[in-house]
Amino acid sequence: MINFKKVTKKYTHHFTALEDINLEIKPGEFVSLVGPSGAGKSTLIKMLIKEDRPTSGQVILDGVDLADVRDRDIPFLRRKIGTIFQDFRLLDSKTAFENVAFALEVSGAGEDEIAEDVPRVLAIVGLSEKHTNFPKEMSGGEKQRLAIARALIHRPKIILADEPTGNLDLVNSYDVLKLLWRINELGTTVILATHDREIVNTVGKRVISMEKGRVVRDQLEGGKYII
Repeated sequence: MINFKKVTKKYTHHFTALEDINLEIKPGEFVSLVGPSGAGKSTLIKMLIKEDRPTSGQVILDGVDLADVRDRDIPFLRRKIGTIFQDFRLLDSKTAFENVAFALEVSGAGEDEIAEDVPRVLAIVGLSEKHTNFPKEMSGGEKQRLAIARALIHRPKIILADEPTGNLDLVNSYDVLKLLWRINELGTTVILATHDREIVNTVGKRVISMEKGRVVRDQLEGGKYII
């Protein structure tokens, strides 16, 4: 599903964000990507959505070398991937329904498809009764669940969650985690980037630890966040 082959990313001669990353993630895995701020987690995620490009090495997604993906084809690549961020990135002027629908509209979906798919996804994340609410009328946990709904709307093969619980309290953090578990159980590959030790240890799946742009530890099933 995902392969990083000798990937290095240098922003300047003095700053290397990723150094010689060799990594394989198989379809259906739930991987926790951990490490302190500046470890390279977000840069690695940006590589997968082609928001950033390696200085050297290969990033292969679903059998495709991302270096071969033309700029005009990047939106089609990103339909395979649902991305969830710490800051939600919702459209404040749109309702919950409209936020999710917008992700379909920009890909050319018709009204019938939107009318069928959006309520289904909002139900999955427990927001059916909030479909007319604007983000400012929702709690932090509800906003993150809405962001997850938006990420799911294209039925992606991969979910990338970059510090999705960073702005949430413990209860809402575990609600988000349970949603990610459920998504993974349905066959979607999940990559969770976080520095939250408790969240990682609760997941109990594969843990990839990064420090200073390098993978320093890769523990399979039952891994723990070791500092």
